[in-house]
Amino acid sequence: MRVLGVDPGLTRCGVGVVEGVAGRPLTMLGVGVVRTSADAELGDRLVAVEQGVERWLDEHRPECVAVERVFSQHNVRTVMGTAQASAVAMLCAARRGIPVALHTPSEVKAAVTGSGRADKAQVGAMVTRLLRLSAPPRPADAADALALAICHIWRAPAQNRLQQAVALHTAHATKGRTA
Repeated sequence: MRVLGVDPGLTRCGVGVVEGVAGRPLTMLGVGVVRTSADAELGDRLVAVEQGVERWLDEHRPECVAVERVFSQHNVRTVMGTAQASAVAMLCAARRGIPVALHTPSEVKAAVTGSGRADKAQVGAMVTRLLRLSAPPRPADAADALALAICHIWRAPAQNRLQQAVALHTAHATKGRTA
């Protein structure tokens, strides 16, 4: 499975592509940051994020896009920008028919480090180790994007089995009511 991880942000939107399957060594195919100027108009910044995400989709052709689920922060202005960048990434994937998965920060931290309360340095260190890199990706947004992709690769098989079980249960329940 090839996954594009997106750590959304208006100034720095982390992007990273990881390929592999759960239980096997993973491979990083690319990592970077889409940057916009804090002085630019909001619309221009969103277009720049869109163009950056589109370039990554064109270059790496992921099977899925994993985006950090926006959570409420104390700074409403920051969460708004994060939510807007997140929506742009989801729109780019949806336009191409690529499935999008949302993962919370604590879910990603728990998947990669074993603790949902891990700090950025711990996440960066584990991403470096899991992908056999010589140094942690910089800035932290890039490492976070890779962590999102890793989390999705590891969690997707279990999520797919759960969705199939729910669908099967629903089909049986519906069939029982119509008989």
